Amino acid sequence: MAKTKFLVSRYDAARDTKPYLQEFRLEIPQGATLLDCINLIKWTQDGTLTYRMSCRSAICGSCSMKVNGHARLACKTQAADVVIDGAVTIEPMGNLPLIRDLAVDLEPFFDSIDRVKPYLVPDESRQWKREMLQSHDDYRKIEDASTCIMCASCWSDCNVLEVDPRFLGPAALAKAQRFVHDSRDSDTIGRIEFLSRVTGMWDCTHCAECATRCPTDAKPLFRIKELRTAAMTHKITNNNGARHVLAFRESVGGTVPGIGGGMLNENYIPVRSVGFFNLDGILSIIPVGVRMIIRGKNPPILPHIIDKFGEVRAMFRRFNDYRKEYRK
Repeated sequence: MAKTKFLVSRYDAARDTKPYLQEFRLEIPQGATLLDCINLIKWTQDGTLTYRMSCRSAICGSCSMKVNGHARLACKTQAADVVIDGAVTIEPMGNLPLIRDLAVDLEPFFDSIDRVKPYLVPDESRQWKREMLQSHDDYRKIEDASTCIMCASCWSDCNVLEVDPRFLGPAALAKAQRFVHDSRDSDTIGRIEFLSRVTGMWDCTHCAECATRCPTDAKPLFRIKELRTAAMTHKITNNNGARHVLAFRESVGGTVPGIGGGMLNENYIPVRSVGFFNLDGILSIIPVGVRMIIRGKNPPILPHIIDKFGEVRAMFRRFNDYRKEYRK
C-alpha cells in the first residue's frame, strides 16, 4: 500500500520567522483517525511535533486543527477520507495566535466566552426553597447549544473574525443563546441588549462556516438566528442590524404604506437601517448615494410594485400568525 504524504505545519518561535510545511510519509492503518496518524508521526518520526489532544473521543475538543484548509477534530476524522491526490495538509487553527507547530493560544477564544456571562443569573428577589426545575420543552430550546465542546473550530474558520477580531465569535454567541433561552435565567433582556451592540450577533454575515465546521449539534449559525429572533420578539431593535431586518420586512412585505411592494426599496433600506434620526449615520451614507447618482446606479424614487403583491402580503400575514402561535 502506498504511503500517504502528510504536510504538517511547523513553527518554533526560537528559530523560525514564519510557519512552513514539513513532509512526512506514513502508511495509514485501516480505520485510523487523523489523530492516530499524527500520533504515529510523533512517536515514530519526529518527537518534537507539537499539538493538543486528550480524550480521542470527540468530547474534549482539544485536537481541533485545520485539515486541507478547514477546521476539523482530528480524532473524529477518518484519515483516509481527507487524502487528496495522495496528500493531507495539516495546519493550526485560524484567527488565533500561533504558539508552536499546531498549538495555538486559545486565550482570545475563552475571553469571548467570558464576555457573554456563560452562567445562570438567578432571580435574587425570589426565595428559592427547591431547585429550579425545567420542562422538557424548555430544555429542548437550549439542548443544541449545550452540546458545544469548546473546540474553537467555528472560531478558526469564522470570516468575520478574520477581518474584525473584536467580534464576539460564533461559539460565544451559541453559548449566549443557551442562556438567553434558559427558562431559569433572569437576565434575558440585559443579555440581548449586550449581544445587540456592535461586534455582537448582528455582525454575523451568514457565511455558515461555523455551522459547517461544528462537530456537534451546537451549529452556531442557527443559534445566532435564534438570538436575532429573540431580539425582535423582545423589541430590542434600536441598532443597525435589527433596523435592517425591519427595513427588509417593510420594503418587501409592504407593511409600511408607500415603502415597498414585493421588492427591495433600495432608497429606503439604508436610511431605515442607520436610523431616521441618526444624523451621523445619515451623513455616513450620503457619499455612497452621491456616487450612485453620478454613475447612474441609483434606484427609482418610487418603489416598484410587483404584479402578485397580494400574494406576498398574504405570506407575510401567515408568517406573522405563525410566529404568534409559536410564542404561545
